[in-house]
This record gives sequence, structure tokens and C-alpha cells, in this order.
Amino acid sequence: MTTSTVTPTPGTAVGPAPTRRRPRGSVHARSPISRGVTYALLLVFLIIILMPAYVLIVTSLKSGREIGVNGQWNLPSEWTFASWEKAWTSLRPSFVRTFELAIPVALISSLLGSANGFVLSRWRFPGADVVFTLILFGMFIPYQAVMIPLRQIVQEIGLPPGIPTLVFVHCVYGIPICTLIFRNYYATTVPVELIEASRVDGAGMLRTFASVILPLSAPGFVVTIIWQFTSAWNDYLFAIFMSNTRNGPITIALNALAGAQSPDYAASMAGALIASLPTLVVYILLGRWFIGGLMAGSVKS
Repeated sequence: MTTSTVTPTPGTAVGPAPTRRRPRGSVHARSPISRGVTYALLLVFLIIILMPAYVLIVTSLKSGREIGVNGQWNLPSEWTFASWEKAWTSLRPSFVRTFELAIPVALISSLLGSANGFVLSRWRFPGADVVFTLILFGMFIPYQAVMIPLRQIVQEIGLPPGIPTLVFVHCVYGIPICTLIFRNYYATTVPVELIEASRVDGAGMLRTFASVILPLSAPGFVVTIIWQFTSAWNDYLFAIFMSNTRNGPITIALNALAGAQSPDYAASMAGALIASLPTLVVYILLGRWFIGGLMAGSVKS
């Protein structure tokens, strides 16, 4: 007995292909109980993470005498923004100075790191691996080990204390991590054919970097700018050694606002929230590209 194969004639409707059944272990086939447990755990973790923020906000909206009576978890019986006004008045000069510190640090160290990463990844020269290893060695030097010699070097150079010194120090310490990020990004993402084509067209190293590499470096710049901006904004150790309350960043002013003998907890909480707002905004605006930029240089395409 033979079986004949029927070939559909032109114009004949063909039925839909049979759908594949999802395996039982797939994400879409999870039971409602499993999804409920997952969401419950995520909710618990979210509550734990947001508890400090809740205490900060609630305490900052209480009066000084109410904090000791009402407790830190209870909502204020009388809402007041006096602590926010006091904190902003005290932190406003240093708030502006910290922008003058963090923005140049993020841009300068990112640009220098991208240049180093390009040379060490695509424009090879004898001893490139040794130079890269020595640059990375700077990432593992603790700040405390070089603080006193670094202060002496800054004084010998003649940099004025305050923001100019902190910009110089943070740029120097930011070059290793920026170089590492950009070297990995260029080595795994930028095709070699682009570099060879620019050489054929007669472009040198600087022209290739400016015209070919920089337009492709946006993911790497997002990562390094966020990293360096956050590091410079939240730094306290360099700030306490290289500046003071008159010319230093917001971390120094925040420490002075807290006080020592009779601390104003409401103003301190409000000041902490004010100091954290810029980094929070940066992560909200650029966070969606941060992970993408980190992963862009992790796998060779």
C-alpha cells in the first residue's frame, strides 16, 4: 500500500502550522503559586530597601522636639519643612561646588580613559600589556595609603585647596577604571575593519579616534560618566584631606550640618536627602543605558 503526497495547488489555502507546546519548565508555564511567591519575595525586598528612605523622609518632616517623643517610625503629627529650609540654606554653596567638581571629573576622566582604551586595544605598540597592567594597578591602591604623599604632591604642584585639587585627584584616580571599561568595550565591540579602513584613507591615530571611535563610544561614556559622577559626588575621604567647609563639596558641609554636641536630626535627614538627589536623578535618567553599556563590552560580537 502506497501513500501519496498531496501538493497544494496555487491559490489553495493552507492551514496554520501546528503550534509547539511550551515545555513545562518555561517561564510562561509557571504556576500562579510560583509567580505569587516570586512577587511576594520581591515585595519584601523592596520594603526592606525602602525602609531607610522612609525613615529619612518622615524624620525630616518633623520638628526637633517631636523626634524624641513621636519616634522615628510614626508619621509626624505636625508636618513642617523648616528642617528642609535650614538644610538647604546650609548646603546650597557646597551643593553648587559639588557640581563644579563632579561634572568636570566625569567628563575629563572619561575622555582620557577612552583615549587610553583605544590605544591599548586597537593601536598596539610594544609593551602595551605592561602599560595596561601598570594602569590597572592604580585601581588597587587604597586611598588611605597615599593620602599624605598625595597631599604633599598637590602642595608642591601649587594647586589651590578645594575644588581644583579634588578635580585633579579624582581624575587621576578615575583613569584606571575608565581605561579598563573602554579597553574592553573597544576590544569586543568596535570592528577591526573600521580601524583598517581609516588607515587606508590616510587617517592617523588622532583622526581615527576623533572621527571613527568617539561616535561609537556612547555606551562606554554612559557607564564611566555615571561611575565617576557618583564617585566624586559621594567622596568624603579626599574631601576631608584636600578641602574644608569653606571650599569643599557637599559631603563636608553635610558632616558639619549634623553637628557633634547637639545634632539636629531633622535637618541632617533633610540634608542627606538633598545631597542624594543629584545621583538619584542621574541613575533615573541614564540607568537604562548603564547596564547596556556594561554588557556592551562583555561579549565579542
